[in-house]
Amino acid sequence: MPPSPVPALSEAQIVELNARYAQLDFSERIRQLYREFDVDRVLVTSSFAATSAYFLHLISRIEPRQKFAFIDTGYHFPETLAYRDYLTELFGLKVFSLQAEGWKHQFTVDDKTYERDPDFCCAINKVEPLDAVKPNYDIWVSSLMRSDTEHRAQLDIFEIRGGIVKFNPMIDVTHAQRDAYIREHDLPFHPLVAKGYQSIGCVHCTVPGEGRSGRWIGKPKTECGLHR
Repeated sequence: MPPSPVPALSEAQIVELNARYAQLDFSERIRQLYREFDVDRVLVTSSFAATSAYFLHLISRIEPRQKFAFIDTGYHFPETLAYRDYLTELFGLKVFSLQAEGWKHQFTVDDKTYERDPDFCCAINKVEPLDAVKPNYDIWVSSLMRSDTEHRAQLDIFEIRGGIVKFNPMIDVTHAQRDAYIREHDLPFHPLVAKGYQSIGCVHCTVPGEGRSGRWIGKPKTECGLHR
């Protein structure tokens, strides 16, 4: 695994950013981000999951030059790949994929690591590909919301995590606010939402369920490791 990059900001600067950005709403935070950071040094990741259209639509409208990283685990539902392609065309997105080295991914296929050790499978197919590109950026933008899990409920707008400054502009957005935006702009949901999937990951580990209850079914796991 490559060494962790050196964060571009100090802890004191993180505190100052949190104080300023706490007064802004989601869209204002995104606008302010691009006033303070070079778009080429901003990493935005999306899983193109249940309600990703909200996050992607707003950011792409504010900064159309922004590129979006899709972590292709090799285990996505066909519906997720179709949704990614549909939103890419609909919003005119610039999307690039991050993937594990071929032999590492093949190991998880042959070993069925997702059954035996899902944490290790996520480390190979999600965490390592993202960690490999982090040194190329100053800040990483995620779509985490505090209402998702107990772990996320403790997160702030800005934090230093995994050797990079992490920006969580949606962290205090409510489901009601998100859904109102989706209705107002007539945005499409992931096709599996209609089948009862509220949180959508890899095909071997995801079943229909409320919130994130359908992820890693039968396991105590609630996070893939990207946001720990």
